[in-house]
Amino acid sequence: MNKREFLKGAIFFFPAAGVLEALNCSAAGNALSASATAGYDPTNHWYGMGVDVDRCIGCNRCVEACKIENNVPEEPFFFRTWIERYQIHADGEVKVECISTKTPEERLAMQNEPLDPSVVRTFFVPKLCNQCAHPPCVQVCPVGATFQTKDGVVLVNEKTCIGCRYCIQACPYGARFLNPTTRTADKCTFCYHRVTQGLLPACVEVCPTEARIFGDLKSKADRLVSFQRDNKIGVLKPDLNTEPKALYANLDGEVR
Repeated sequence: MNKREFLKGAIFFFPAAGVLEALNCSAAGNALSASATAGYDPTNHWYGMGVDVDRCIGCNRCVEACKIENNVPEEPFFFRTWIERYQIHADGEVKVECISTKTPEERLAMQNEPLDPSVVRTFFVPKLCNQCAHPPCVQVCPVGATFQTKDGVVLVNEKTCIGCRYCIQACPYGARFLNPTTRTADKCTFCYHRVTQGLLPACVEVCPTEARIFGDLKSKADRLVSFQRDNKIGVLKPDLNTEPKALYANLDGEVR
């Protein structure tokens, strides 16, 4: 029996915190961040993602680019990022629908559907891992496979993840899933392999309306810092004190 198989069985008999302290596996996970471009210093950065809700047109290009760039399973319900359509009715009812599970033809039909007179407002909200400053997923991982890099990105080490799903249950944003191919936890990484080489995340690069703004919150000259300064910023589930680094402009109170 190898170490991974032993841990997968042992997880049901030991409390998560105790196993983590005993095994101290986070060092193995941190090796992932060491694969960045030579000379890259993660301590000089603190990454975040800005989303301007008013600019999102629900084209789903960001979702498609993410799936291609990160080999996300083609099945319709696996996403590292996705788009939700919100419809606010005059009586206060809020209808939320994930458009990313639709086919291109279904999304086109949604655009051409007759106007419902009871709907007073419609908008799109891109969702993704919020890359929390205080990530609950890291706290519950019993083997340190989920960890936070020094530049603030939460990653998953596939080599040590045992697929226990604790992190998936702990994420308050529904941003994690169990990859059916690797049988390990999967989620948005801000395209860390690109970012550490000075490139933008794939979703940001393809957005036709620049609804997504990626940047370094440590740099006062960064576009994301300007975005944060020039807009009223909201975050999802602020009462949880996870300090999300997915920062939304023009976020309505109906969005959760």
